[in-house]
Amino acid sequence: MRLSGPHIVHVELDERSYDIVIDEGLIAHAGARIGPLLSSSRVLTVTDENVAEHWLEPYRQSLASKGISSEELILPPGEQTKSFGYLERVTEWMLNTGVDRKTVLVAMGGGVIGDLAGLAAAITLRGIPFVQIPTTLLAQVDSSVGGKTAINMPQGKNLVGAFHQPRLVLADTGLLDSLPKREFLAGYAEVVKYGLINDPTFFEWCESNGEALAVSDPTGRAHAVESSCRAKAAIVGEDEREAGKRALLNLGHTFAHAYEAEVGFSDKLLHGEAVAIGMISAFELSHRLGLCPGQDVERIRKHFTRTGLPTDISTIRDGSWSAEKLIKHMGRDKKTVAGRLTFVLARGIGKAFISREVDTDMIKDYLNDCLTQ
Repeated sequence: MRLSGPHIVHVELDERSYDIVIDEGLIAHAGARIGPLLSSSRVLTVTDENVAEHWLEPYRQSLASKGISSEELILPPGEQTKSFGYLERVTEWMLNTGVDRKTVLVAMGGGVIGDLAGLAAAITLRGIPFVQIPTTLLAQVDSSVGGKTAINMPQGKNLVGAFHQPRLVLADTGLLDSLPKREFLAGYAEVVKYGLINDPTFFEWCESNGEALAVSDPTGRAHAVESSCRAKAAIVGEDEREAGKRALLNLGHTFAHAYEAEVGFSDKLLHGEAVAIGMISAFELSHRLGLCPGQDVERIRKHFTRTGLPTDISTIRDGSWSAEKLIKHMGRDKKTVAGRLTFVLARGIGKAFISREVDTDMIKDYLNDCLTQ
């Protein structure tokens, strides 16, 4: 079923404002959308092997139809590519192409490519313009929007990065058809997050439509992407650099990044899967603190189970895991202030808030219980 036309979400950031264009088949119109941003007839494109196999040729054809050439760097897929080594590779390649401050870099891929290429754009020549073409659900609803760019370090996730807003985001929902179901569901966790933060009506919509989205529902998928982007754009417009309200978007992430660190940022646990488990953890902790009704926790768990998302760490942990190690990972989180861990807790579905007042012993007890389930 073809959508009725492009949906446009505007991110209002004064001179750094930009549009998110959402539609099926946008890859065939990439040249027309990107062309007005160019000062020359070429772009630099960073993508990965999986995306290149499916979408590089139609992307090239779209650019060529508008007289635009593309020089490409194709990288391995996976979280391991978000590293200093690959950042150096991308920036060296950019410099070797003769990049200047008006050259546009296109990041075509999932969150890994968007984060890595975005950071390369931020630091090369002290900043060049870039465009996001997110090819996964997670990237379309979260990582491509808002200007966060980063690489991982042995000490933790996304610890070296910069805020660098894209000039344009092209979210082609038709690209989601090529995603493995596991990748799609990992992105779906970030969709649900917006309902859990401050929109219980949207969470109800997810409960009614989540299972269909995972199979195929073009109209529903477009609604999920647009609703998520509007929610994030509103928060980013108020708090671009996460001085306050934007931290709500990290619901589940303090736990999630610790879980990811314990598996070495490997494919054993995808980021969205970690976020799903992390959001359950955040709501369970909120319930223990007497903040959140137990039925809300069970409602979220039931929805994730029905859609195929993990809800606890039992399937990924091994004997080396400990509460102390997980808390140590949390202590390295970017949101930690003066040694105090930052959590997004909730008083119920749609009632999230930021707290730095959680006692470490309470967290340790909770994690020990999780590790013995």
